[in-house]
Amino acid sequence: MAFSAKLHPISPPSLVFSCKSRRPFSPHYAYFLKPLTIRASTTLDYSKTSSDPKSSTPLKASNWQWKFKDSLINIYYEEYEGQSSDSPKDILMIPTISDVSTVEEWRIVARELVQKDSKVNWRATIVDWPGLGFSDRPKMDYNADVMEKFLVDLINAPDGPLSSSKDDLVVFGGGHAAALTIRATNKGLVKPRGIAAVAPTWAGPLPIVFGRDSTMESRYGFLRGTLRAPAVGWMMYNILVSNENAIESQYKSHVYANPENVTPEIIESRYALTKRDGARYVPAAFLTGLLDPVKSREEFVEMFAGLDGKIPILVVSTEKSPKRSKAEMEALRGAKGVSKFVELPGALLPQEEYPTIVAEELHQFLKENFEAAD
Repeated sequence: MAFSAKLHPISPPSLVFSCKSRRPFSPHYAYFLKPLTIRASTTLDYSKTSSDPKSSTPLKASNWQWKFKDSLINIYYEEYEGQSSDSPKDILMIPTISDVSTVEEWRIVARELVQKDSKVNWRATIVDWPGLGFSDRPKMDYNADVMEKFLVDLINAPDGPLSSSKDDLVVFGGGHAAALTIRATNKGLVKPRGIAAVAPTWAGPLPIVFGRDSTMESRYGFLRGTLRAPAVGWMMYNILVSNENAIESQYKSHVYANPENVTPEIIESRYALTKRDGARYVPAAFLTGLLDPVKSREEFVEMFAGLDGKIPILVVSTEKSPKRSKAEMEALRGAKGVSKFVELPGALLPQEEYPTIVAEELHQFLKENFEAAD
């Protein structure tokens, strides 16, 4: 949940947003345990898009075309794989949904996981959501059903980046991505072998603070419509979201646990994402609760319970999540369907801020649940 907001009940909504960022590369993460390959068909120049200037690994990236209604939407993804001769098994990593959601938040975790000594040759694929990151951002009516359909189509597509995974796919998702994956799995639309929910959330920034009564829903609709409008929408978005000072403030207040980890390079990188064409459409939906997979904590917990005994589920909570988000994560401690619950350093983006710690916990999850059998 990468926004914070203040909503005045009398006058039109007044908001201050924040966004996610990624931790700059440091020597601590520079070592490699095994050779690394990043596969794809199209090479991109990351010197202009990445805040990782010290990384010497050339990145390759691809686009998959998602057919939604009558449109073809280019979906950006990256693939990381070690150089084992064994057939790889797939991990899908899905970014936390926010106005600056991007594959970058999982890159270091992906690199470290595929290099670890394992009985399985894991291949990690990180995918940007439609309307976010480096994927196309068409103007359309984004909601939880649309995002769920994308996820289902991506996993099941015979021509997609995960087409070779068959029944061997493991999914790692942050924030709303985790909840949407759990929801789709409950419906039987996807069949992953296991799921890791990292700092999972289910409520958009405004609904979790102000609730969902009819008055507030009306105000959310007003705000959403304003942000989507051709002229005034861009003006409001530039003031409230595409603003370096606001991004820095929110990163330091609750997106990262340690304000010292928020650097000018991080802010510059995330600010650039807010300037991409169509950048405001998904944030308008997320902020006002249209991307929420459920409407209550009870439904959130019930989703996990629905998978009890079917697949292993790891929940990663964090030590310094915002109070309301933390309460939703804590509701999953000891909950039915949750195989393992851990608390790690971080706030809303532990996979970016503390990637080595998160990678090790995810590695243990893989070892305990999949490698022994393989």
